[in-house]
Amino acid sequence: MSENRTVLVSGYAQAPRGTGMSETMTWIGVVLEIDLKTHEIVAADATFVTDLARDFFRRTVLGYRLTDGLEGLSALIENRIHTPSKNSLQTALQAAFQRYAEARQAGKG
Repeated sequence: MSENRTVLVSGYAQAPRGTGMSETMTWIGVVLEIDLKTHEIVAADATFVTDLARDFFRRTVLGYRLTDGLEGLSALIENRIHTPSKNSLQTALQAAFQRYAEARQAGKG
């Protein structure tokens, strides 16, 4: 895939208090690379404490088409990720999704 066919969006939320994540970082971040033609998530990363959690998040969201809406993406997280940081992750994903929607409306995506 040509590099200029993708965009990078991110979203952040406060890390949940009283968790291992909050001991090492203040914010949870989500970064998504999205194919402009298919609107598919082609690469993803999140600021989790462990490599396993980052990898699981990646595998969960890769291939999702943002044109299918935030609800489907949220359902993936709700059904597959059961960690104290799930609500913060949902908030960060929502912010990244909103950035992508705004870029598309502005004609940049």
